[in-house]
Amino acid sequence: MFPTQNKHTTTPLPHLDDYLLYLQVNNYSEKTIYSYERDLKVFESFLDSFPIPFSKVDKGIINEYKAYLNSIDRQTADNKIGEKKLKSFSINRYLSSLRSFLKYNIEMDYPTPISPDVIKLVKMEKNHPRVADLNDLIRLIESPSIFENDAVNGARNRAMLEILFSTGMRISELISLNRQQIDESGRIFIRGKGKKERFVYLTPRAYKYLNDYLRMRQDNLSALFIPYRGSNSKNTSGLKKRLSPNYLQERIKYYREKLKINMPISAHSLRHGFATYLAESGANPAAIQILLGHESLDTTTRYVHTSDLYAEKTHKKFHPLKNTQEVNKS
Repeated sequence: MFPTQNKHTTTPLPHLDDYLLYLQVNNYSEKTIYSYERDLKVFESFLDSFPIPFSKVDKGIINEYKAYLNSIDRQTADNKIGEKKLKSFSINRYLSSLRSFLKYNIEMDYPTPISPDVIKLVKMEKNHPRVADLNDLIRLIESPSIFENDAVNGARNRAMLEILFSTGMRISELISLNRQQIDESGRIFIRGKGKKERFVYLTPRAYKYLNDYLRMRQDNLSALFIPYRGSNSKNTSGLKKRLSPNYLQERIKYYREKLKINMPISAHSLRHGFATYLAESGANPAAIQILLGHESLDTTTRYVHTSDLYAEKTHKKFHPLKNTQEVNKS
């Protein structure tokens, strides 16, 4: 269906390196810059497969690119064949990266073959996100105390899960925490996604398990959650600076399997559950938005309105004919 990738070296997009430098000097995170570069490398390879220069890109080529992204014949940024179709969210990420690059070219008065507005995002699938049962989330949070053989590792992992569900923070925010970010009341200062600043709050329960873990630490390192090498967790000579997100995700998967919880649960599930169960208890969505660090309330409503129980409670509370009495006829 699509042209075969040529064996010669891919012709680079003009000014791509300048664009990446522009992102860097404007304080974009390393992860964001890497994502833009990876996405644009895919477009680079797509153009090279025709071959067609960037200066000849038009609406037809953009439509071809959309079809290419939607196929299993596409190539990844490292020149491997895609093993499965991309979801609409991923396709839109590639298209958004290209739009951003085109906007940069226009801003810098570089020749730009097509307007960014021509690139329309694809329609998103309407999924019905599921939230793990509260009892299952609680069992998972408590499981490190049961399944970890090493007491310090168990206390550390328990504290991490307690904090995730107590605050709704992202796993990246959790991993980067330092001791001094937490005050004596359990308030935590966060610099989150997009370098946005906010406060989140520990429950007394989460604060207890964090202090239990810190009392077992025998070091003065600033990093709140650190890994240990070897079986002796009290040996600080093998300390690294921080745990990796992959470690925690793998442990959550291990705990879920040991508990025989069928529904997939990840670190993000604890954030999702935090928002959903706050909403079910009557929390204001605007307050939840602040706690989650969302820029838009629309993003927050994807969390707080996904529970069937929340919808049921809303219906029963606000429906104009919720009472059983008949309205008197005049």
